[in-house]
Amino acid sequence: MGNKTQSPIPNTLKNLIKQRLLAALALAIGTGLLLVLINLQLTNALTKSSFLDDGDLIISLSISPSPPLSPPKPHRLPPTLAQWQDKTNSGDYFSKVIKTQVGYLVWSQFPIRVYVESPKIVSEKQAQAWVNNVLQAVQEWSSYLPLTVVEQPQLADIKILRKAPPLQISRGNNFPRARSAQTTYELYTSNKVLSHRFTILLSPSQTGNYLTAAIRHEFGHALGIWGHSPLQTDALYFSQVRNPPPISPRDINTLKRVYEQPTSLGWSLQSPES
Repeated sequence: MGNKTQSPIPNTLKNLIKQRLLAALALAIGTGLLLVLINLQLTNALTKSSFLDDGDLIISLSISPSPPLSPPKPHRLPPTLAQWQDKTNSGDYFSKVIKTQVGYLVWSQFPIRVYVESPKIVSEKQAQAWVNNVLQAVQEWSSYLPLTVVEQPQLADIKILRKAPPLQISRGNNFPRARSAQTTYELYTSNKVLSHRFTILLSPSQTGNYLTAAIRHEFGHALGIWGHSPLQTDALYFSQVRNPPPISPRDINTLKRVYEQPTSLGWSLQSPES
């Protein structure tokens, strides 16, 4: 049999392979840096995750907890949520909510403490307008879960900052793009109880009704709706729309179902003996 010669690889295919390799290398380096930062800054951290507006759960880094977590159990519903009744029978999108490695992201200590950072690089009038817009959306959610605004960020369960989210590479796209908002959470232990806290970043480019809609959406994530609705009429719809909707009955139905679920959050860690 004669020797067979291989066909040369087209330049376009070579370039595609090169791009994929570079993207994989950048991701590996970035992940390594994130692991180092988490180990240095969050000694008691168990995990850190980021949830973005397009529905991608892009980071999930875990440190094995010791002692082990308690088995997930449901908490008692807060009265404001327990009394909620949907007279329209609108349904929910609970099936779209992601269950994390510690269960659902349920708050059990109330009121939930919220810190809103006042912008520093704008005029006092602009800063106050920004804060007022954010507080308006936070106030809307307070009808369903007890909330309080605190002045010190170290006391907060949820921090809201006027800061551009870092560029992220979307699924199916190797090029980073800007985000209008980002919500992240981290787990930690306090007095041998598993706890969590959130940080919400809002792009400085968001203003007016779009700012209010963005914080209304992101705050829904921070209250426990770790997922997106497929309907534009819900505040947790996966994309920004021209006419942002208010909090819908479906949003609250979903929130209530989340709070009926078992979780390891808010419960004491198991002792090594058990």
